[in-house]
Amino acid sequence: MTAMAEELDILVVGGGNAALCAAIAARRAGASVRVVEAAPEFYRGGNTRHTRNMRCAHDSATDHLTGPYTEAEFWDDLLRVTEGETNEDLARLMIAQSKPMLGWIAEQGVRFQPSLGGTLSLGRTNSFFLGGGRAMLNALYRTAEGLGVELRYDAPATAFAIDGGRFHAATIGGVETVRAKAMVAAAGGFEANFDWLKEGWGAAADNFLIRGTPYNRGDVLRLLMDAGMATLGDPTQCHAVAIDARAPRFDGGIITRLDCVVFGIVVNREARRFHDEGEDFWPKRYAIWGRLVAAQPGQIAYIVFDAPCLHMFMPSLYPPIAAASITELAQKLELPAEALQQTVADFNAAVRPGRFDHTELDDCRTEGLSPPKSHWARRIETPPFYAYPVRPGITFTYLGLKVDADARLQRAGGGAVENIFAAGEIMAGNVLGRGYAAGIGMTIGSVFGKIAGEAAARHVHGR
Repeated sequence: MTAMAEELDILVVGGGNAALCAAIAARRAGASVRVVEAAPEFYRGGNTRHTRNMRCAHDSATDHLTGPYTEAEFWDDLLRVTEGETNEDLARLMIAQSKPMLGWIAEQGVRFQPSLGGTLSLGRTNSFFLGGGRAMLNALYRTAEGLGVELRYDAPATAFAIDGGRFHAATIGGVETVRAKAMVAAAGGFEANFDWLKEGWGAAADNFLIRGTPYNRGDVLRLLMDAGMATLGDPTQCHAVAIDARAPRFDGGIITRLDCVVFGIVVNREARRFHDEGEDFWPKRYAIWGRLVAAQPGQIAYIVFDAPCLHMFMPSLYPPIAAASITELAQKLELPAEALQQTVADFNAAVRPGRFDHTELDDCRTEGLSPPKSHWARRIETPPFYAYPVRPGITFTYLGLKVDADARLQRAGGGAVENIFAAGEIMAGNVLGRGYAAGIGMTIGSVFGKIAGEAAARHVHGR
């Protein structure tokens, strides 16, 4: 083992949005900071590389937002998607701190653009990064490096020296010991660890795809759990969406997500519908579809639609499967043809015409059909017919570390840990007990990253 270097002020474990916000905030507060990222430099940044936007409260329209999004509305949206499974104090803190976050992030070199169109409906609520998540991440890295933050890649944390509720040192890569006065854990969830996923999901997890990095295996989370840190959350709760079943097992990213559910119907491999495809705006409901598909036979489903819908949403990386008839489509999908024909016929017969408008909760619906389609229901009758096969795409897990308003870890036996803080996916379960709304993950990472960095710096400076 190498000799121990002089003690740092703050060690940040992780290399994504939350980690960089913590590192920058701590460095701006006068602390010496080192970031250790388990991934190689090219793959740095965890799931931030695949993001597009963040959801922040704001009082008025801006150059890239079409109108106000109040703290009260943000809270209502969060409460609805989580069904009340959230720490209200921490959630309201995050929402309040999200208002100045847009300005703070811009000060770190991140640039924004107007919202994308289609089914996203986020022009008023979410700020989109110019160049996407990788550009946002690169801007944070440039700022951190310019401030003097040390950056290490291929540097996984493999052990922690924690005694009496106090962090002393970390072993990096199994060989280097790094001593620090405080640590920020921002190393993601355990979504890329299939053995861990199967502890909650069983064999079904073998059919899951991981939208983001293969490096988020939960190693840091497990080390801190074993060291007696308090956790919260259900190991089966996660941000899970329906993604193209042809996507790679890891790192497919945003381009494998499918936003066309609201325009068609979704059937399982028995060619039966199983949920209302039009119950609410897509950004508020898209993250339920991963769990819905996970509950279907073989963890697979198929989005079926017709020609008029083809150009109404952003396409996936892979083209849809096309056919001249529903029978031919069923054959290509290896679905029972008669069952798919009947499902489409029953749906078409139940559609009640209205004024179609995907930007509002319109009056195009079904009657006498179970499950119903509450909005955006139109007959599937114009060839060619199309389908996308989809599987559960896991973005990040919600089982994580319990924190307080300073992002300080809590001990399993009660009480706060003196000098360990957490931000990002590893503590997202404090806000997200279930469900998801677009852009909240980046808000959690940014807000609690900044809080953690500033709180760690205060601890170092004795304030």
